[in-house]
Amino acid sequence: MNNKPIYVTQPSLPPLAEYVKLLEDVWETGILTHNGPKVVKFEEDLKNKLQVNNISTVTNGTIALQIAIRALELKGEIITTPFSWVATISAIKYENCTPIFCDIDVDTFNIDVNKIEELITDKTVAIMPVHVFGTPCDVTAIEKIAKKHNLKVIYDAAHALGSTVEEESVLNYGDISATSMHGTKLLNTAEGGACITSDIDLDEKIKSIRFFGHDKSKNIVQDGFNGKMTEIHASLGLANLKYFDDVLRDRKLKYKRYYDALKKDKNLKFQKVNFGETNYSYFPVVFETEKQLLKSIEALNNANIFPRRYFYPSLNNLKNIVSYSACPVSEDISTRILCLPLYFNLTVEEVDLICRLLLETQNN
Repeated sequence: MNNKPIYVTQPSLPPLAEYVKLLEDVWETGILTHNGPKVVKFEEDLKNKLQVNNISTVTNGTIALQIAIRALELKGEIITTPFSWVATISAIKYENCTPIFCDIDVDTFNIDVNKIEELITDKTVAIMPVHVFGTPCDVTAIEKIAKKHNLKVIYDAAHALGSTVEEESVLNYGDISATSMHGTKLLNTAEGGACITSDIDLDEKIKSIRFFGHDKSKNIVQDGFNGKMTEIHASLGLANLKYFDDVLRDRKLKYKRYYDALKKDKNLKFQKVNFGETNYSYFPVVFETEKQLLKSIEALNNANIFPRRYFYPSLNNLKNIVSYSACPVSEDISTRILCLPLYFNLTVEEVDLICRLLLETQNN
């Protein structure tokens, strides 16, 4: 049995001394919030790193989605995916819009672009696809559909910081991309998120909404709320950004190690990346049956290893929250998919152990 618990993820953290040095600057200025110098620097450094036009950091990824909806002044139905974390639909509902579920592609687990148009009505105002596990959606097809029907596109890019399409950040696509910098993400600020847009006027609107609707002269010009990132969180982001390439490289190596070992079992299925390149932030595996999945979880748990069922259940099945609509592909995959541990401090020996236990379970 493995002595040290292995969880599905751990936050990537910089050397403590480097973070403390940044906090000393915060203590010296006495500025904790309200678009302080660390937030300004973090946004500028992150914008340059990702090569995006405009970025506004916010409290978390859910707030980023809410701000995106409010900034685009959306009221109506938003077509989205049932294969996501509940925050995707929470943001839609909090902004008084209605989520409409479009089933997913059986290979990529992203929204099935061939099923979007049949869901468009006179109430549809936007499409909100999710780059699931950091794997880019078919952004070209989605843009074409949106233009044809005069719809806005907000990407739930919570997982996708570091993912690319044609060597360009996937965050550059859509009217707004909303990403997360939660502790589980490749780049974390403990809690945090950001809105990315190519439209400078839209960026100013986002920055206003996150600060109670103030403009640059502190006049309240629109309905907003408190969605600002603090200097404490931005400092952690700055410290972590220095190591982002190392974290990304490490995830890719471990992702490949998992895949090379587990692909030997023909009963296991893996997410396909048909567009662009993922950031390797998760390693999902789909079992032949839910029974096999549960058997594998039990074997791993007995060895002090704790993977997680992302995403389960399929969101369209949350009947106390949304109106049910059938999404058979999402419903099926959600019962058979498991994300294996993947993080910077995970050793290759631990990856090999997890693979061995899974393969033994499959063969028994």
